[in-house]
Amino acid sequence: MNKTLNNFLLLIFIACFSSVCFGQNPKVKPIIVSHSKIDADVFLGYDSFGYSYFIKNNVFTKVKGSEVYEYKNISLGNLTKADLQNPLKIVLFYEDFNSVVLLDNQLNKITEINFSQSNIPIVVTFIGMSTQNQLWIYNTLNQQIGLFDYLKNEYKTVSTPLTENIQYYQTDFNNFYWIDKKNNWFSCDIFGKVTAFGKLPDFDKIIIVNSHQYVFSKDGFLFFKDISDTNSDTISEVEILEKTFDKFCYKDQILSIFTSKEITNYKIVTP
Repeated sequence: MNKTLNNFLLLIFIACFSSVCFGQNPKVKPIIVSHSKIDADVFLGYDSFGYSYFIKNNVFTKVKGSEVYEYKNISLGNLTKADLQNPLKIVLFYEDFNSVVLLDNQLNKITEINFSQSNIPIVVTFIGMSTQNQLWIYNTLNQQIGLFDYLKNEYKTVSTPLTENIQYYQTDFNNFYWIDKKNNWFSCDIFGKVTAFGKLPDFDKIIIVNSHQYVFSKDGFLFFKDISDTNSDTISEVEILEKTFDKFCYKDQILSIFTSKEITNYKIVTP
């Protein structure tokens, strides 16, 4: 058998092997549990009590059955971010005015904070609820992650300055997660410990499930990834009915797909 034929057969083997490996990537097949119409600009998600949250005409709204609560603050401009981690203390961030509003479970204002009036110069770009009456803060002025105690009106930095700009962030009570412009994924805990999780694939939208799992969309497809998987190359496609969607949320194994007119909730068990 000549060298040319040997090389040709080797190429065929590699192509077939690659196809088999790719084809063995598991697919996640969620089950539809509910489907509803919605009139909203942005769907924000659900809390643990079954209330849904959305924004319509810059009005923050909370709904469950016939219960409807609303909050609006025209003086602070457009609502940038809503943190729903603690349904009894909701965080609304108004970036244009460098301000945050905390609401109770009936959307009554608990307090309003203008960081421009703080004793320490703070320009907030990213924010989220943390522990012990604290808020996660990313301060653009020093490019550091910090914690702001909204009862004591005290601020402290917990990270060193970040070297790359943030393209996506997400918080829980104990961690500030972020993905930089080079698709590197990190976290910083309340003690300032920074952990690097590696480089992520390109994405259009993404949600961090925990410190080793994430769901992301790319070119209209939805995918799930577990970095603790021994096969680090495995990325599972999530098979949903929607061909296009505006946003997705994932909480407690419920995947919510939001389009311009409706929400579909799927029960999803990750592989």
